[in-house]
Amino acid sequence: MKLKRGVNVGGWLSQCNYEKEHYDTFIVEKDFEKIASMGFDHARLPVDACVLITEDGVVIESGFAYLDNAADWSAKYGLDLIIDLHKAYGYDFNDANTEANSLFDNEDCKKAILNLWHIIAERYGKRSNIAFELLNEVVEANLKEPWNELSSALIREIRKVSDAPIIYGGIQWNSAMTVKYLRKPEYDNIIYTFHFYEPLIFTHQKAYWVNNMDMDRTVYYPATMEYYREESKKLGYQGEAAVKSGAKTMGPEFLEELIKDAISAAEKNGVPLYCGEFGVIDRAPAEDTLKWFTDVDAVFKKYDIGFSVWSYKKMDFGITDEHYAPVIDKLIKLWGAN
Repeated sequence: MKLKRGVNVGGWLSQCNYEKEHYDTFIVEKDFEKIASMGFDHARLPVDACVLITEDGVVIESGFAYLDNAADWSAKYGLDLIIDLHKAYGYDFNDANTEANSLFDNEDCKKAILNLWHIIAERYGKRSNIAFELLNEVVEANLKEPWNELSSALIREIRKVSDAPIIYGGIQWNSAMTVKYLRKPEYDNIIYTFHFYEPLIFTHQKAYWVNNMDMDRTVYYPATMEYYREESKKLGYQGEAAVKSGAKTMGPEFLEELIKDAISAAEKNGVPLYCGEFGVIDRAPAEDTLKWFTDVDAVFKKYDIGFSVWSYKKMDFGITDEHYAPVIDKLIKLWGAN
């Protein structure tokens, strides 16, 4: 399994309206064929627990049928597939620091996620082209050790029935700077992951869901570090990466600074490092977006970091949508050069 250059199939079985018509039409077999034709070697598929299983543990076969399709279509077109548990009962990265996130304090929720991963591993764990990602974006800073405990338990549960690759990352939205908090794996075939959207003021400009984001201001890339520090101050905590950076230039120097701890942690623990999400919102200037991807790609190549772009279509980041049309050919060429 290479997992060198991939794309997220976001919004299909996760972050959606959970209706049959959507499942049947948002992604179809031709999409997996297109993903392969674009030169990607894998897809990362976010899926929410509620698609696959009820809160009291009853398997939803109609939901698993879509996962079956994804697995079959991936194999048919020579793609590897990451099954990414995007939301679990008791945990949603959108509900950070709220009572809605009860997973780490609720034994029933812990049992539910253990049970779900056992079922997934039994059904897909013998397929040579499938990897498992334990949980998308644990956010809260106080969950460093609880996440270590839960991730270890999930890995042990999966290893009862499968030796497939297992992927997981640190806290605070899978920040590259928190990979260092992960324990050394007890088992082989483990991959550390991180997500990368820095500087956030550029990649998420005009995003309505980011606190204090100016909905009218266009942010360009690259620019001076002073420019990014001042712009990023508006975002509070979510802008700290740029505000506190010691880099003198915005570009590879800044980007590399942010992932150096993750690289060191992966090397220390003898595991590969993978970027499960990175991308630029469709409200950013397209040519500047190309420049950002070019710089990030150069850093990933330097350290042999595989990746999955966010996202294939829609979701405000869709690389196959109209906004990306002026630069998509250049991006495909860039990503295919790994």
